[in-house]
Amino acid sequence: MDNSKILIVVPTYNERENITLLIPEINKSLPGAHILVVDDSSPDGTSAAVKELSASTPGVHVLDRAAKEGLGRAYIAGFRWALERDYEYIFEMDADFSHNPGYLPDFIEAARENDLVIGSRYICGVNVVNWPMSRLLLSYFANKFARIVTGLRIKDCTGGYKCFRRAVLESLNLDVIASSGYSFQIELNYFAWKKGFKIKEIPIVFTDRERGVSKMSTKIIREAALLVWKLRVKHISSEKPRMTEDKPDTPAA
Repeated sequence: MDNSKILIVVPTYNERENITLLIPEINKSLPGAHILVVDDSSPDGTSAAVKELSASTPGVHVLDRAAKEGLGRAYIAGFRWALERDYEYIFEMDADFSHNPGYLPDFIEAARENDLVIGSRYICGVNVVNWPMSRLLLSYFANKFARIVTGLRIKDCTGGYKCFRRAVLESLNLDVIASSGYSFQIELNYFAWKKGFKIKEIPIVFTDRERGVSKMSTKIIREAALLVWKLRVKHISSEKPRMTEDKPDTPAA
């Protein structure tokens, strides 16, 4: 496979220390893959640090945004950037090493026969390291809640380590996706499922960040709870989608 057709989108806000360590690790796991850092005007100089690194590292790009608008909007900007170019596989990945770059080849292998590949913390028990019990329980039961309410057959609905084949993102109306955080991930999964794309979860171990500050907030949690009910209404009022194991009418390119 030509790894230059792979783009890893990494949103950042005050991740200078992490991102300069992460990029070399990505290159070790997927040599030749391209990396797009979508930076929300980080005051710590994240963008400048990546630009400096890109001078000696081919395939590293920076998309500067004027203000901090949330994870969802950053990813949408990254997806649009990718679709304007000829990438075939587009990743979501956190900058803080909670998503181990060592799993990247596993995603690509799974994406050969699937349209959306999700790194799942919950497909083989609970694989989360260094989270306080309160946050772990919140995440675990939020996923159960999302599955029950929306009908999604995904163990880790809120996971943010994933790989899309180009056809999936091309099929989505990115203009109508306005959520962020947990809810952004649920919404993307839901629309991909509704369109009949083939979704696969692969097991990962999620390790909480060691450097920097988490962006999680109660606002993000409330947004996710509200979104799943909105999706439930859509689910009830529309024709039942196909099983995730089915292939779409038009296979992904």
